[in-house]
Amino acid sequence: MTSPFCPEGDRGCLRLVLAVPFALLTVIAAFFCRAAVTTHPSGSWDRDAYTGIVLSCVLAIGAAGAAVLLWVLPSVRRVMPVWWVGPVLLIAIIAGARWVTST
Repeated sequence: MTSPFCPEGDRGCLRLVLAVPFALLTVIAAFFCRAAVTTHPSGSWDRDAYTGIVLSCVLAIGAAGAAVLLWVLPSVRRVMPVWWVGPVLLIAIIAGARWVTST
């Protein structure tokens, strides 16, 4: 159903405008998740590597959470289907799992 305030022709532009911050947050989350997954401590004494892993996980989960919060807004949900959230949630799950296994 199309409301009179959002003609069907405008949805393409609105989707593009809303996709930019969502995609940027997804890329940021993926970057930090990759950093967390590819960082390997040299031993149990390597506290700097463990700190870097935890920091990368926190930043990945934070960026993914911001993307999900952006998608939860009703105006965004109307033009962006639910599958947009899938990759971000997967990144957050991977970062959370890495965080748990790194300690």
